[in-house]
Amino acid sequence: MPIKQFKPTSTARRNSSGYTFSEITKTTPEKSLLVSKPNNGGRNNRGSITVRYRGGGSRRHLRTVDFKRDKFGVPGRVAAIEYDPGRTARIALIFYKDGEKRYILCPVGLQVDAWIQSGPDAEIRVGNALPLRNMPSGTVVHNVELIVGRGGQIVRSAGASAEASL
Repeated sequence: MPIKQFKPTSTARRNSSGYTFSEITKTTPEKSLLVSKPNNGGRNNRGSITVRYRGGGSRRHLRTVDFKRDKFGVPGRVAAIEYDPGRTARIALIFYKDGEKRYILCPVGLQVDAWIQSGPDAEIRVGNALPLRNMPSGTVVHNVELIVGRGGQIVRSAGASAEASL
């Protein structure tokens, strides 16, 4: 993920940096993978206003990201790389062979039209998900699951990586 340096037009901008959006290939999200985020408008469980001056604005949507990667043995094609307002990392839209669509966290180096797969028999390459015991030492990984079946819990932010070791 490329990083841009801002021009020092003021003291606040002098050493600031931000992410570029050059790797994003699709601007509108997949509607079947969106969930509306409820807004309480400053009200508590009884409906009375407890925080003033809240509410209004545009409706916010959450993208349902697959952290478990439990679709073993089914290859999927990366259809697009998108922006997710809920996280710093980019997300990749995957079209699986059986017709299902899912979002996954986009690792560094994953390109559009690449094929990915998950499961213990998957190849060791960018985008594939497999158990740590099947990876050689020194492999760079992300979205690591702490308890089997719970889904990735650590190393999920943009640019974060861990090294597999035995």
